[in-house]
Amino acid sequence: MSEHPAQNYSEKEKYKIFDDEFMPHINSMYNFAFRLTMDEDDANDLVQDTYLKAFRFINSFQKGTNAKAWLFRILKNSFINDYRKKSKEPAKVDYQEVETFYNAEDAEADNITPDLRSESLSEMIGDEVANALNSLAVDFRTVIILCDIEGFTYEEMAKILDIPIGTVRSRLHRARNLLKDKLRGYAKTMGYDEEDTE
Repeated sequence: MSEHPAQNYSEKEKYKIFDDEFMPHINSMYNFAFRLTMDEDDANDLVQDTYLKAFRFINSFQKGTNAKAWLFRILKNSFINDYRKKSKEPAKVDYQEVETFYNAEDAEADNITPDLRSESLSEMIGDEVANALNSLAVDFRTVIILCDIEGFTYEEMAKILDIPIGTVRSRLHRARNLLKDKLRGYAKTMGYDEEDTE
């Protein structure tokens, strides 16, 4: 979980770290989990599993480092492990209709990178953008979420995803182009022409 040597926190220190360093990120964690799973119950389960693991492995967390990036890495690994497990199971169909709401508060969060702050794009944030983002393969969806919504640096993303920075850059470039292609028709209906989107 961490490159740092294990700490030996007292029980009191563990709870303080958990409350002060981990809990403030619970909304971001849920949003990330929801965008990965596209299901409220699965997202809640994934967040709960992440926080259980975070507490269990809290001695490998170095105080003063980026707690959010550490938690995101645990969540991403949990999602991948769960995804692999489920892919080996027979397919299951959920016949209940699930209504999802795109959380527009994310678009207004302070830590959004400039890529999503431009006026023209911020006006487009809504169901069409959320649907286009959700339709991307999970690897591409993940890099857009981490960079353009959560505001992680390339270095942080490389650690969270456990891939080289060059791979982060190329994957993000490809993901943005795929998202742009998916939104081209919608942009035209909103009055943007090809020159505006460049």
